[in-house]
Amino acid sequence: MDIFIRLHREGFAILTVVGLLLFFTNVLLRTSGSVYFRPVLAISLMVFGFLMQFFRDPERPIERKDNRLVYAPADGRICAIEEVVEKEYFGEKRLQVSIFMTPFNVHVNRNPVGGIVRYFRYHPGKYLVAWHPKSSTENEHTTVVYDTGEHQILMRQIAGALARRIRWYVSEGQTVVQGDDMGFIKFGSRVDLFLPLEAKLNVKIDQTVRGNRDIIAYLPE
Repeated sequence: MDIFIRLHREGFAILTVVGLLLFFTNVLLRTSGSVYFRPVLAISLMVFGFLMQFFRDPERPIERKDNRLVYAPADGRICAIEEVVEKEYFGEKRLQVSIFMTPFNVHVNRNPVGGIVRYFRYHPGKYLVAWHPKSSTENEHTTVVYDTGEHQILMRQIAGALARRIRWYVSEGQTVVQGDDMGFIKFGSRVDLFLPLEAKLNVKIDQTVRGNRDIIAYLPE
């Protein structure tokens, strides 16, 4: 298991603030002899434990880097596989694969392929539940297009009903490495991939995948 290996930098501030608040609250209750000390202590430990597991950042180096392999960019469940017209960048049909992330999944987002970031946009928006059909375009999201030299892959980070902060570490024109961190979404969300129609899928609906471990698809040569 890779639950408590290390913490992501996005969690340092919130863990520090929440940890201090919980610590001083429990010290105050303990020194005052309050009957609420034990239940509040138990709740405090559960809250802090939940935050630690949410911001965990397991080391997952890719054993076989190959841009013909599209690795899962996030942990979660495959919630959609369909042919759609991608309107923002391609303006043509693409194969969409969506990964739904619960608050209990690792929330680090990783580059599914390596290459040059040809396009990047941040879009403010709504906070519909992540599995809503319109969340891909109407929710707060980012759009990143990776150019491998042979293919272009589009990826979206999509905020959900609870996730109201998307972080990204890539920029247009940047050269990125397959498997490196590209961002983080807080508290439940979704990631969409838009692949060439000729891509050979390696996943199915409701399958659980792990970032940098499971191969989403094989790209044609």
